Amino acid sequence: MLDIKFVRQNPDAVKENIKKKFQDEKLPLVDEVIEFDAKFRAAKTRCDELRAMRNKKSKEIGGLMAKGQKDEAEKVKAEVKAMADEMEKLEADEKTYAEEVKSRMMVIPNIIDPSVPIGKDDSENVEIEKFGDPFVPDYEIPYHVDIMESFDGIDLDAARRTSGNGFYYLKGDIARLHSSILSYARDFMIDRGFTYYIPPFMIHGDVVKGVMSFKEMENMMYKIEGEDLYLIGTSEHSMIGKFIDTINDESTLPQTLTSYSPCFRKEVGAHGIEERGVYRIHQFEKQEMVVVCKPEDSPMWYDKLWQNTVDFFRTLDIPVRTLECCSGDLADLKVKSCDVEAWSPRQKKYFEVGSCSNLGDAQARRLGIRVRGKDSKELYFAHTLNNTVVAPPRMLIAFLENNLRADGSVAIPKVLQPYMGGITEIRKKGE
Repeated sequence: MLDIKFVRQNPDAVKENIKKKFQDEKLPLVDEVIEFDAKFRAAKTRCDELRAMRNKKSKEIGGLMAKGQKDEAEKVKAEVKAMADEMEKLEADEKTYAEEVKSRMMVIPNIIDPSVPIGKDDSENVEIEKFGDPFVPDYEIPYHVDIMESFDGIDLDAARRTSGNGFYYLKGDIARLHSSILSYARDFMIDRGFTYYIPPFMIHGDVVKGVMSFKEMENMMYKIEGEDLYLIGTSEHSMIGKFIDTINDESTLPQTLTSYSPCFRKEVGAHGIEERGVYRIHQFEKQEMVVVCKPEDSPMWYDKLWQNTVDFFRTLDIPVRTLECCSGDLADLKVKSCDVEAWSPRQKKYFEVGSCSNLGDAQARRLGIRVRGKDSKELYFAHTLNNTVVAPPRMLIAFLENNLRADGSVAIPKVLQPYMGGITEIRKKGE
């Protein structure tokens, strides 16, 4: 959510930003915000004036009564009552106008960084850099479910019976590999100075509205019936929500956190749920990184966060690339974002395995995450950032394809071997 003062003083810049995000239907909201904000401020000013006048008149009543001027006192009482009645209406107007302003401000997109490429959708995202050499072996790489099934490591049919499409049972070496990757990701981030968390997996509605746009919320979140609780779509939601309505000393920043959680997503939209694969599913697990920092430090942390993911994948012998998200592909709260994509030798192309985002002060403004400067009594809003370390089972697709050998076995990179009980490979049952 933008600062109302910024919108008031820079309406053309806000409108231009909306155009860059190809959301022209939101352009009228800017003028509406300014109109309701003016009405709110006018009502508040008049209410403040009346309050001062009423207080002054109220003091007069006692003096008049003491002098025996009862008729004059009654006239003043009538004036005070009229002021109180007008104030009551104005206070109701203030509340109405404030709600009108907020409802529109919540859907006006954040101002994107000047470096963000302009484009309508993800087809216009821009490749930044490749890390590692993409390789296509001279033997066939099967579909990822076929690889898992060759190790008796997945059961989609049973999951379909218990839960429907978009769920899975992992078992045996594949389940162990899944957990090992998450454990390695946890330690990888701890070694980089991040504090490890396991957060709540359900959050209140005010936190949901604070961390994401309405469109994301509608398409992603599962609500608990009869409760003000939502299943999280990523641990970022809980971790940013942890700071709701707090005042943080500047000396405690940056807060660098890494968190594990299951994630639950409706996955409503054009992509849909695969019946057989595990690329886009309703339930998965994830290691996340979150930073709360001073505004001037967020560009530096943005670069550090995506680099962490690149470094993590490279230790597992998986080639990756970074892709700058264009303006039309940015969620409304984001200032800047890039995807990390892993190489798929089967498809001979890259696919998304993580996303790094700088949200500026948008989440902090919605959630009331403020900072007290070292030598200042004034408070300011923090900046928040998040990035995926790793999200199996999607990551398993990249891992299995890039580490599959010609004989059907899968090599276990050295860094992962301690988490796999020291084994250097997994082989098909009976071999």
